[in-house]
Amino acid sequence: MLDQEEKLPVQENNLTEQPKDSKIETAPEVNSEIKTDDVAQKEVAVKDSEVEKVTDVGAKPEEAVPTPEIKNNSISNKAIDEIESKIAESAEESQHQEIEMENYESLSLEALVDELGKLVKEGQVQSINSNVNKIKSIFNLKFGKLLKAEKEKFLAEGGDSIDFQYNNPIKSVYNSILYDFKIKRNKFYAEQEATLNTNLEQKLELIENLKHLIDNAEGATMYKMFKDIQAKWEAIGPIPRAKYNDTWRTYQHHVERFYDLLHLSNDLRDLDFKHNLDEKLKLIDRAEALLKLKDVNAAFKELQVLHKLWKEDVGPVERDKREEVWERFSEITKKIHDNRHEFFKDMKSKFEGNIDKKLEVISAIEAIDITQNKSRSDWQKSIKEIEALRNKFFSIGQVPRAKSDQIWAKFKDATRKFNLEKNKFFKNVKKEHLENLNLKKALIEKAVSLKDSEDWDSTTEVMKKIQSDWKKIGHVPRKYSDKLWKEFKEACNHYFDRLHKNQDIGNKEQIEVLNKKKELLTSIKEAVGSAENISIDTINEYVNEWRELGRVPYEMRHIEVKFNKLLDKVVDNNSDIEKQDIEMIKFKNLVNSYIEQKNYRKLDSEQLFIRKKIDETIREIQQLENNIGFISNVTEDNPLVKNVRKQIDVYKEKLDVWKVKLNYLKTIEI
Repeated sequence: MLDQEEKLPVQENNLTEQPKDSKIETAPEVNSEIKTDDVAQKEVAVKDSEVEKVTDVGAKPEEAVPTPEIKNNSISNKAIDEIESKIAESAEESQHQEIEMENYESLSLEALVDELGKLVKEGQVQSINSNVNKIKSIFNLKFGKLLKAEKEKFLAEGGDSIDFQYNNPIKSVYNSILYDFKIKRNKFYAEQEATLNTNLEQKLELIENLKHLIDNAEGATMYKMFKDIQAKWEAIGPIPRAKYNDTWRTYQHHVERFYDLLHLSNDLRDLDFKHNLDEKLKLIDRAEALLKLKDVNAAFKELQVLHKLWKEDVGPVERDKREEVWERFSEITKKIHDNRHEFFKDMKSKFEGNIDKKLEVISAIEAIDITQNKSRSDWQKSIKEIEALRNKFFSIGQVPRAKSDQIWAKFKDATRKFNLEKNKFFKNVKKEHLENLNLKKALIEKAVSLKDSEDWDSTTEVMKKIQSDWKKIGHVPRKYSDKLWKEFKEACNHYFDRLHKNQDIGNKEQIEVLNKKKELLTSIKEAVGSAENISIDTINEYVNEWRELGRVPYEMRHIEVKFNKLLDKVVDNNSDIEKQDIEMIKFKNLVNSYIEQKNYRKLDSEQLFIRKKIDETIREIQQLENNIGFISNVTEDNPLVKNVRKQIDVYKEKLDVWKVKLNYLKTIEI
């Protein structure tokens, strides 16, 4: 008796159904047990000879299996064909465990590369493919933003977009790991293809064995041999998708031939057919439930599963009901298919609506007035506007494929016009920077030629004039700025150090001043140690007394550093004194000491240093504010924004101190 475990996994669909008037004839049923004598075997052989020969996949064209037609042509074959195609696609899929998808968006570039390397090294290709693609997408997006920021920084400093180059070691590591993945993936697919072809050959061989079994049936052993063939068929792995449907149809055809030759009692056969009919009705009920699902893609995917169960797991039903149950299943399939296509039709309609939205953004880009942009800040403002519109353009969504290239061309044309004008402006800025570069090089050459002069009076005036001219020259390309400043400062310092050394020779009075300052320093330390709080007025008294003592020898000026450190200690121990106040006290003391020493070079150097710090601080503030501009779709409560704002406030406090110091220097009359 055929119980559920022994039931043959054979079923029919619209492509394999044998209608009642089919040309393929079947052997008549015999109401007796399987015959085992020679006569019975001859009878089976004769009956089988009446069946029209049908060959398998790979046969000659004239021997190919004819595709039976379905009587009811009112049901569209398009839905069934699509399902068949999807099932065939899944035929090549091997069993594997998916890797959990991490929150890759939150990772840095370095962390993304580390995760990618770990996946490629330890994971199977079919398990990590989705993860690798996700990491690639996020890495390219983040690296693209970094590259864009670096390029804008380069252009803002006067660089030409043609000269822009950016190298990052993390990108090289990323490319290397991707290369390793491609090698691993290619090897996997090559091995998979070989396995699929081997499996196909094995299934074709089983079909030949089944045909041979039918053509040479032996009643005593044919059922057991059939079960062996069936078990081997199910054990064989996936085959190429292009061969899946034809191979299955051929196999099913010969399975049905075997069923027709199998001499079971009518009761047992009817019982088996009834069980299969119940199973197929259950599949139909499950398919009808899918019509209620709102997620059409999920319904379509589940429908593929049902078709595969119908096709591979459930056996045949009696002939007079085969067409009826199949048509019911096909009709539901068509409805789910139509629902899915209606859904995508609606999506296409929405895409149509995106055309006007994107054209509106393009018009806004074209409407931005850049004719009044005269400064770097003007252009930075326009760049932010363009960036905002660009983000809006991409956030709108897709447009119909037929219009996609046209819309994209319009967008590229609008942004190209802006970029041309922007690059033209920064090219002119670069030209101005190069002119400033040549002017500063000329001043350096002059300062170097005078640094060893001993004509102290005339040379000192010339060196001061050189320093003054240097301040009047504007910016130079950043890659030369520090180098030029170092050369200029070394030449000037070399001369003025020699000048001061010459002035300090034989100054015995300064030695006495040094000793007195040491005594005062000791007294202040004792006062600081004994007093709980020292007022700002007391500190000013210390500073005035210190300054009134006069100058110390040049080589002993480190005592000034000790004095300033002591003042810092007073501030640290006294919360009532503002650090900015003590900073100005020390600065004024320093400046006054330069004045008393007639060390005007130091005053000039101090002013140059302060101006440089002001410029650096302003650039840092601008950079941080630009960074905020690049962070889109976030609120002020965002931790990243709050952190940047905090940094800006710190730099602004420093800027205020530098400006106060500069203003103080401007008030000094020498």
